[in-house]
Amino acid sequence: MKFDEIIEILGEFGPYQKRLYYLVCLPAISCALQMLVTVFTLSIPDHRCHLSDPYNDTSYQPRDLLHQLYVNHSIPRDSDGKWSSCKRYDVNLTKVTTRTVIDVNATRTSCDRWVYDTSTFEDTFITEQNMICDDASFRAHANMINMAGLLVGAFGFGILSDVIGRKFGMLASVSLHIVGSIATAFSPNFTVFVICRFFTGASNAGAFMSAFVLGLELVGPSKRKFAGIVMEFFWCIGLFILAITAFFIRDWSTLQLAISVPSVLLLAIFWFIPESPRWLVAHDKTEKAEKILRKAAEVNKVELPVKLFDKDTQDSGPQAKVYEMFTSPVLLIRSLIIFFNWMVVSMVYYGLGLNVGNLGGDIYVNFTIANIVETAAYILCLILLDRWGRKALHCTSMLLGGIACILTIFPVLYLDKSYEWITITLSMVGKLGASAAFAIIYVFAAELFPTITRNSAMGFSSFCARVGGMISPYIADLGTLVKGDIGTALPLLVFGGASVAAGLLSLLLPETLNQTLPETIEDAKQFGRKNKKSKYHMNTTEEEPRGGKYELKEKF
Repeated sequence: MKFDEIIEILGEFGPYQKRLYYLVCLPAISCALQMLVTVFTLSIPDHRCHLSDPYNDTSYQPRDLLHQLYVNHSIPRDSDGKWSSCKRYDVNLTKVTTRTVIDVNATRTSCDRWVYDTSTFEDTFITEQNMICDDASFRAHANMINMAGLLVGAFGFGILSDVIGRKFGMLASVSLHIVGSIATAFSPNFTVFVICRFFTGASNAGAFMSAFVLGLELVGPSKRKFAGIVMEFFWCIGLFILAITAFFIRDWSTLQLAISVPSVLLLAIFWFIPESPRWLVAHDKTEKAEKILRKAAEVNKVELPVKLFDKDTQDSGPQAKVYEMFTSPVLLIRSLIIFFNWMVVSMVYYGLGLNVGNLGGDIYVNFTIANIVETAAYILCLILLDRWGRKALHCTSMLLGGIACILTIFPVLYLDKSYEWITITLSMVGKLGASAAFAIIYVFAAELFPTITRNSAMGFSSFCARVGGMISPYIADLGTLVKGDIGTALPLLVFGGASVAAGLLSLLLPETLNQTLPETIEDAKQFGRKNKKSKYHMNTTEEEPRGGKYELKEKF
């Protein structure tokens, strides 16, 4: 019998599967901690040039009137009224009084030492390494290299878990996760830091995917959508833990060490998790698989047939290469739209996450609000995905988030700082749309691709998402290159414009809700054509497509 038929007898989401599934969701917490910790550890506080004696210039805010006069006469002001971050007047003041006139026409020069505002952070990796001014782009490079680690890890650990098993693939990635995250805290320079972040990113992808697949391979077809989105809530738990930990630990290296603790606990827990029976059967280890399944049946209080496995158990039907999706104009256009949506969704999601520190206001409050919004997005997906449909909900999410991001240009350019909350609110609406779209695109894309190319096509979609993630840090940091009000709005404008474009293009895709999913290339060509009455108008939402299966691979 088919493996999914065994699962149906066992119970699609029985007590045994629930216990296992919620345990393997735990890596999402640790992955979230490591993925977005750079919002705090790579934050750039207010800073200005350090001035030489005689006034002992060691604090960003002047200690007294004399110190303030000295700073005001030595540091020019930017258009926003703040002291310049990277320039000072080329003057040598030894004595300043209230009668000293500021020479605003004096030559400005760059500085090689800085004083940082420590009211929000005691220390960040940026302030420790002085990655500002001419070296400001190093922050984007660091985040990009971490995203590149995701790309490599998704492929590397994906292959590894197929070879050595889901459990040991997960243990390998969690072990690397521990080493990479702890080593990051002791990085003496930028090179070591980005190497550690690369391996941390690779292990993030491996831990998340291995755990996710391990959990989903024991869940029945009708519960996979639910299980796929539920894991996102564990990701959100990780983000809330990060916000609380970062609030109380303001030193970057101590914070990095603190968030490494969950990974150590995970390694201990996962030694006791059984291997995926589906993987065991695929590798002819049927005795071990049967032992696990019968244990599950005992917990679920059901009886399994005496003979479980035969030649049909792992028959997944014919397969085809992903390039066959490009052999027809209809399929080519649809595939390109899907790949573009994947890239944009990932770019906007991670970009908005990294951008919370550039919005103004309290970074901890902004980060927490963004986490609340993301949680709400996943709740809405659970409620609306089978009511509105994949296409309508995805398009609405992209357009809502994109338009909100674009609208930030108006409060930024035409309102004063007292209306900063409007910009933050619009950015959070953008986060809501991006988070919802990220959850939806996995389901929508997997259902659009025909069975025989689904795994390959989803793999290429994941590649496009990683490319989008690698681009996102540079867009999020546009504000460090373009000063003034427009610099605050510019990243949001780019994210918003890309979201609107992707959302409008998704209108060209067919709806998949309540449709029989395509199995062959020819089925895919006919899928969604209104003038053809065919099998595609049957309700099969609760069933897996014949001849194969698809897996939701969330976040990574």
